[in-house]
Amino acid sequence: MSHTVTSDQASAVLAEPTATYDVLGGGGVRLHAAEWGNRQGRPILFIHGWSASHLCWARQLEGRLAEDFRLVAFDNRGHGMSEKPSDADSYRDPRLWADDLAAVIDQLGLDRPVLVAWSYGGFIVSDYVRAYGEERIGAVNLVGAAVMLKPPAFDHIGPGFLGNAPDASRPDLATNIAAIRRFLDVCTAEPLAPDDWSAALAWNMVVPPAVRGALISREIDSDDVLARLSLPVLVTHGRSDTIVLPSMSEHVLDVCRTARPSWYDGVGHLPFGEDQVRFDRELADLAAAVN
Repeated sequence: MSHTVTSDQASAVLAEPTATYDVLGGGGVRLHAAEWGNRQGRPILFIHGWSASHLCWARQLEGRLAEDFRLVAFDNRGHGMSEKPSDADSYRDPRLWADDLAAVIDQLGLDRPVLVAWSYGGFIVSDYVRAYGEERIGAVNLVGAAVMLKPPAFDHIGPGFLGNAPDASRPDLATNIAAIRRFLDVCTAEPLAPDDWSAALAWNMVVPPAVRGALISREIDSDDVLARLSLPVLVTHGRSDTIVLPSMSEHVLDVCRTARPSWYDGVGHLPFGEDQVRFDRELADLAAAVN
């Protein structure tokens, strides 16, 4: 079954948001945030991954979820339209990531949002819960999410990432362009449509290579957070993911007592793009169940 993301499903250009924000995150870093959808609905807060942008959620932000939910997305520090500190310490301190997420929740007045954390976003949610607890969030959707980063073995991180991230973090422009092109080619089980692929290349190249390297230079173990979570956790993962291996989500399911799986056969690292209809339906069900 093909899950090719076609350009007629959604435009590569996201519609204008209903509001945009400059959020002061950890250490005073300026974060770009925006929202779409139903202002009166349950908030859903989307957290993108390594070297990405809030634009990766375009289908969710413009789709049926917008009818019922307040949809908020932001660019992580060092990414997209957010500020990009040049020092590595701005990306290695877990408290700064926690403070970023707390700032978006607080400054936008999000009432117990559902956190949708893709890939590196799993680290950010873990950083947040460790620092702030879970009282201000309603549920978590981990999407191809990473929860541990342990060099040099890099357990549960796949060849699609390990084979490309080092070159993507080098300063030579030709080298890191080639690495990001390879990375995008292995992110999905079926090829992205040309408009989607070129948009993804563009938002990746906005991220300085030194930022990409700094993000993966810390050691992370989120088991302490996962073991004590009491709110609902939906674990969404493509069986064909070579970026963050399915074994990462198997580990989450072993450690987190409130986690339940949603496995996507024939899907890679982008289940929200490769099978949008199912992804949006399951996310809507998760959000609707928050009291």
